[in-house]
Amino acid sequence: MTVARNTETAIRVHQAGPLALLQDRGRFGVRHLGVTQGGPADLYSWAWANYLAGNPWGTASLEITFGGLQLLAERDLDFALAGADLGATLDGQPVPLWQRVTWKEGQKLAFASPVSGLRAYLSVRGGFAAEPVMGSVATVGREQLGGFDGWGSKLADGDRLAIYTPEGQPPEATTGAPDHARTDFREAPVLDLLPGAQIAEFTGRSLYDAFNTRWRVDDRADRMGVRLLGPKLQCRIRSLISEGINLGGIQVPPDGQPIALLNDRQTIGGYPRLGALSPLSASRLAQCLPGQEVRLRACGSGPVLEYYRSFLAGFRP
Repeated sequence: MTVARNTETAIRVHQAGPLALLQDRGRFGVRHLGVTQGGPADLYSWAWANYLAGNPWGTASLEITFGGLQLLAERDLDFALAGADLGATLDGQPVPLWQRVTWKEGQKLAFASPVSGLRAYLSVRGGFAAEPVMGSVATVGREQLGGFDGWGSKLADGDRLAIYTPEGQPPEATTGAPDHARTDFREAPVLDLLPGAQIAEFTGRSLYDAFNTRWRVDDRADRMGVRLLGPKLQCRIRSLISEGINLGGIQVPPDGQPIALLNDRQTIGGYPRLGALSPLSASRLAQCLPGQEVRLRACGSGPVLEYYRSFLAGFRP
């Protein structure tokens, strides 16, 4: 039985900015219907923001891309920001990242433009409130699902956002993330890739290039996928029956430039794949600005699973 939770309107959107989306953990068990998962493009930063705000795993947060968002508090709130540095200020004063902050009624929380990284996660104590669609409030605009209105809409000027009434006090141990947990998005990341079923069909030269090239993030990047620019990869497969695509899957279309697929990807695809990025490597890629360099590193499933399980254990009961 679901227990009803009290909600209250707590935030007004003064300026919506280019893209701010409500995201919980995502929508699962529906890909057979052609519905993708949605959820936070950077799972790592989203998890830390919720943890620092004192929220349980899965709580909905705002994913803010590029900045430009301005929000007014209509009551006192506790919140945390993790992920990209988008020049956030509270009544003109810089907001510390990766720690819990008090937001007083009437204060304006404003985001400028990227200093490092691309997406910031705003988690409010109690969590943002919205009606789930197909088991989740995750926003997928292409499929018109989720978000505050249930139709996948991004925020608009004048919107008023509800939160669940917080219960109790968050533990003092979660006031700030340790230094080693705070990602420096200015560094060129090395992304773990689990080789896939078609990797042996790529030429030897292509496999060498795939793992020894500094790939450059193209400006054709969004929540659906990120194109990487570099040497042309060649595959001996000329046609392939479409098959299911997982998070982080790296397809190679005929132009030979890899595409790493993210949360809003299509559910099936027919291009050959090098393999798939680990979940946390997909998260890291989602924070890369156009022009930033990345490298791919082949990795076995054992170390990837061990690291991912360790990460989850820190946030889930």
